[in-house]
Amino acid sequence: MTPTLVRQHVRHAGRSPRVDQRARARDWSEIQERMLVPLYESVYERLEVGAGTRLLGLGCGSGLALLMAASRGAAVTGVDSAGPERLALARQRLLPQSWDRPPRAGARIVHGSPRDVADAEGPAFTVVTAFEPIGCLTGDAEGLSGLLTAAAPLAERGAAVVLAGWGPPERCATSSVLRVAARLADPQRGPGGWRPTLRDDLEEVAQRAGLRADGSGRVSCPFGYADVDSAVRGLKSTGLFDAADGTTDQAQVDKELTEALHAHRRQDGTVWMPNVFRYLIARTP
Repeated sequence: MTPTLVRQHVRHAGRSPRVDQRARARDWSEIQERMLVPLYESVYERLEVGAGTRLLGLGCGSGLALLMAASRGAAVTGVDSAGPERLALARQRLLPQSWDRPPRAGARIVHGSPRDVADAEGPAFTVVTAFEPIGCLTGDAEGLSGLLTAAAPLAERGAAVVLAGWGPPERCATSSVLRVAARLADPQRGPGGWRPTLRDDLEEVAQRAGLRADGSGRVSCPFGYADVDSAVRGLKSTGLFDAADGTTDQAQVDKELTEALHAHRRQDGTVWMPNVFRYLIARTP
């Protein structure tokens, strides 16, 4: 398994590209989502996630991080406000209705916001994760701060809250590829444009959400693809290129993205982009 790109859902004015959302969700779950597996593993190991852990996953997508926590014995709840396609895949993974694959004990998938989890019966969460890395789009830090503010009351006192972010651009090879999306998108569209990663991004988000920083770490998460076509499909499944697709002809976006990826293409045809991501562990008051 190759070791995800941040999945953003920024609304843009103007026309929207015609996208097969089911195909995008499948590309996300089969190609892109797994890229942050080293991050998930590092965090779960450090927090000793296992039996007795009650975990709330914000922006859970198609549920791979939740599945990994559930495999360790944790009771997991995932919440996401995005379209239903990825959550349907999460339910297939965690709530399979078959005799040979019983549902994961305690697993729950919710479409909406943390407030939609608030009425659920049961004890408070001991771990809250927000694994979608911030640090490449304007407005992503503010959005995460609001999400954490809403989620914090659902966790017990002193519970661990995990935030993730991109590392410095010079240590993230994918940064050069993401700039293609920023260049092709209309700069007047506001939130969603490229911005450089700042050193204290995660700490500032935690502070605004009323959380106390309690340690951090860095994890190598290379993006590896079988070929350029898989790389294009995987990267576009993140939603980071939607603004460019809505502004520029989709064929042109695919062409320029393909050209940018050639710099990372190896002799055997695979695409390899080393990246470093950072995570912050904060605590609820």
